[in-house]
Amino acid sequence: MPREASEYAVHLFMEGGHKEELRFKTVQEFQKWYSGELVPKADSGDFISVPIKNIQGEYMVARPRAILAIRVEPVFASSVERY
Repeated sequence: MPREASEYAVHLFMEGGHKEELRFKTVQEFQKWYSGELVPKADSGDFISVPIKNIQGEYMVARPRAILAIRVEPVFASSVERY
């Protein structure tokens, strides 16, 4: 029986070497943001809202064309943190 991820860590790799980590409760929640916000404006220089739900009172905006790569990593409650 496959394990169910507790949440998903989404790593954005941006121009200039900047990295940002986002957290989503489900992969469907990430897919909704990705297909609804990011993909339609992929070549745009206009800012879009990036959901930072694990940091209260802060928000982030980014230019979609500046996002070079995205890595989605399942996080399990029983996982041991690796550095």
